[in-house]
Amino acid sequence: MRTSKAGALSVAAMAMVLTLASAAGAQTWKKIGHQPTFQTDTALLLTDGTVMMHEIMSPNWWRLTPNLKGSYQKGTWSQLASMQSTYGPLYFASQVLPDGRVLVEGGEYNLGSQSETNLGAIYDPTTNTWTTVNPPSGWTNIGDSPAIVLPDGTFLIGNAFSTQTAAFDPSNLSWSFVGSGKKDSFSEEGWALLPDNSVLTVDTENGTQAEKFLPATSKWVSAGSTKVLLPNSGGLGIVPEMGPIVLLPSGQAFAMGATTHTATYTPPANPTQPGTWQAGPDFPGGNDMADAPAAVLPSGNVLCITSPGVFNNPVSVYEFDGTSFNSVPAPASAKHITSYEGRLLVLPTGQVLFDVADGATKDVELYTPAGSPNSAWAPTITSAPATVTRGSTYQISGTQFNGLDAGAAYGDDVQMNTNYPLVRITNNKTKHVFYARTHDHSTMGVATGSQTVSTNFDVPAAAETGASTIIVVANGIPSSSASVTVQ
Repeated sequence: MRTSKAGALSVAAMAMVLTLASAAGAQTWKKIGHQPTFQTDTALLLTDGTVMMHEIMSPNWWRLTPNLKGSYQKGTWSQLASMQSTYGPLYFASQVLPDGRVLVEGGEYNLGSQSETNLGAIYDPTTNTWTTVNPPSGWTNIGDSPAIVLPDGTFLIGNAFSTQTAAFDPSNLSWSFVGSGKKDSFSEEGWALLPDNSVLTVDTENGTQAEKFLPATSKWVSAGSTKVLLPNSGGLGIVPEMGPIVLLPSGQAFAMGATTHTATYTPPANPTQPGTWQAGPDFPGGNDMADAPAAVLPSGNVLCITSPGVFNNPVSVYEFDGTSFNSVPAPASAKHITSYEGRLLVLPTGQVLFDVADGATKDVELYTPAGSPNSAWAPTITSAPATVTRGSTYQISGTQFNGLDAGAAYGDDVQMNTNYPLVRITNNKTKHVFYARTHDHSTMGVATGSQTVSTNFDVPAAAETGASTIIVVANGIPSSSASVTVQ
């Protein structure tokens, strides 16, 4: 959103990250032991298991590294390389690419000033370096545009100020225009990747209409009517807002509105057809999720951060179980913030990292949910090396390496998808945990079912030698382990 957030932004700054709690029977929050020394913003999960956190409205980025027991609650911070000094965005597009690099584009604010910037940069974690990326031709503004990585690995971004979409070529850092037929601009719209490889969005300027992008034909087509109005009415120069869209384990998409309404989308057997919608339950207490974070938990429930009216505080936290909203504990700083200031990230432990981008408060916590995943949702390993050498690269294959969904969602302002596999090696003797950096995944699709997929992984030079186990983790759900010897 372009107008009202500017005023709210100056009210407070806060960050939360969810903690590793030991209680298995109830949802818990716990502060991480080492609170950040900087003001937090969007967090991304790198493919080596570390968390990459943006310092709000600055070029700076930081890393949260779990300890040797795999605990993020006891992790430590270190500073990463910074982007170009002229680029310090807030409310921007970001995605982890299949090769493990991170692409950041645009920003509704830049270095604290509202600008709808068209700046961009790409980060290489293997060299800890940023490279400037030029915008698509003719795009003088990018701002808070939606973006996603398609199943074939293509980074796709929509222009918040038009109906244009552009695809990124990571080999030469160039853009090409793709897609046609979009009915309204991409302003304030969020995207969700579906199992049929299409990309679903709810229009913010077109009533109750929804649309979807078909990669096979490079066209936007109708996805039917949501039945209930999900975007708010805007007014006073304010663009209508939307809430997040997440994919449920059932294969249905759950869209949360900036009104009090929700709706559930059932994809059709033929992706070119619209599919069907049905109205979902309203948020309790007249709450809404205008520019708000949500995360699909390993149990299949959806963690929702809601507000009592657009951009008001305090936030209330719920888990949606597919039928109804159930109240769960809120983090300690909930009374000071509104939903759009929240950020969620699904960790490989099954916990959720929550931080708040308000520019003032330092409070990072971990949410440990109750429940456990259905075993049918877990990745499976069908081929893995029996012996690996530190510093070398190997391939591992199996099924459902990318998970059933994209993990967490927000919309146009924040993207923190985690639909890519992580590889975790645990030494049998010390129980120390090491994440092997994954890259060049065979797909970035979701809910790939029985299809055989694969990824490459680099064994860390610091990994301990000897008998170990190896697992693949997707959105906090681990596979069964396989034996491996580290040399």
